[in-house]
Amino acid sequence: MPVFAHSSYLINFGVPSPRSVAALVDEIRRADLLGVPFIVLHPGAHLGTGEAAGLESVARSLDAVFAETSSSKVKIALETTAGQGTCLGHRLEHLAAIIRACHHPKRLAVCVDTCHLFAAGYDIRTRRGYEAVMQELDVVVGKRRVAAFHLNDSKKPLGSRVDRHEHIGKGLLGLEAFRCVMQDERWRGLPMVLETPKGADLREDVENLRVLRGLL
Repeated sequence: MPVFAHSSYLINFGVPSPRSVAALVDEIRRADLLGVPFIVLHPGAHLGTGEAAGLESVARSLDAVFAETSSSKVKIALETTAGQGTCLGHRLEHLAAIIRACHHPKRLAVCVDTCHLFAAGYDIRTRRGYEAVMQELDVVVGKRRVAAFHLNDSKKPLGSRVDRHEHIGKGLLGLEAFRCVMQDERWRGLPMVLETPKGADLREDVENLRVLRGLL
């Protein structure tokens, strides 16, 4: 079973932060000890400095992290984001810009979050829409960089830029989007993780997994 980690939400590379760099270096070293191949990372928020400055800060921060962990094989998977506030990563071009600017692109991958993608304005509710977005993903970022998926429906509408997850098929994305992902041969073998609402007994996860398996 594939295993990967998610970085601390307190890490923000959208502005220069030695503390954030140190935190991710520490996480990579732990991942090395555990044999974890990659860590998912939100690119960060520029906090008013502007997208261009924010993306440059992300790339330089990643360079600093990779310089400190040059002997490690652990990759960083940049997650697609919903784009709340000044958060970066809600456009595929943001991820591509970070990868191009980073001096260590071989250690970068991408994690696609379905709720975030939809909230950011990418309409994957139909087969036609899904295929168009996946084609754009391949052209802008490259399908070979996709390392994992977060499978989440959305409580908020297309382009809302609000990150609110819902159970599979119970939100505004609907089942067809997930049918497309589950049946897509391009993603065969990639790890896919639920970040849907959870109760104490995780009964909801069992139901969401049942729904997803039924789409295969």
